Amino acid sequence: ARGAVLAVPRYSQRRHAIGGESRWGGGGDSWCSPTCMSMVLAFWGAGPPPERYAWVEPPGPRPVVVHAARHCYDHAYAGAGNWAFNTAYAGLHGVEAFVTRLRSLAEAEAFVAAGVPLVVSAAFRAGQVPGLDYDTRGHLMVLVGFTEAGDPVLNDPYAPDDASVRRIVDRARFEAAWQDGSGGAAYVVHPASVPLPAPPAQPNW
Repeated sequence: ARGAVLAVPRYSQRRHAIGGESRWGGGGDSWCSPTCMSMVLAFWGAGPPPERYAWVEPPGPRPVVVHAARHCYDHAYAGAGNWAFNTAYAGLHGVEAFVTRLRSLAEAEAFVAAGVPLVVSAAFRAGQVPGLDYDTRGHLMVLVGFTEAGDPVLNDPYAPDDASVRRIVDRARFEAAWQDGSGGAAYVVHPASVPLPAPPAQPNW
């Protein structure tokens, strides 16, 4: 997958942080997971139609993300980042989705090579992964591709605007933050018509 970057749209969760909807987990500063899921569904042309989120008032910068946050919200957890709830939300829109743990970015590359972006969960401190200059105990981003040198290309929703969402990060440092932070957790979302790569000898998908 080196040199392959998938055309996943760029959505900033932080556009919802000031003066926007704050129910369902605290609003934009906390909505990494539903924002990532909205990006991936839009990539597949599988997001909800506008009439499904016409209730969002005021509509704010991107009402489809508010729709996702509401439907992914876990009342017991008090947040919209429940992994299983997010993949269940994707399943409402005609795609197949599940959570797994990948062992490495080499496994992730197989998905990108097959045309399937991944939503991945990482934890890090500011400066640990150059280009991701903030602290998080757990944050979701969309892995959209790799540079020719093999560095990950991310759509990181924790950006001030859509134009700033795209990030290129160091492979080894990001892989460590992903594996150490969540054990390599990833949402796999794809239409049934798009086959996944062949699983490894010890299958995890």
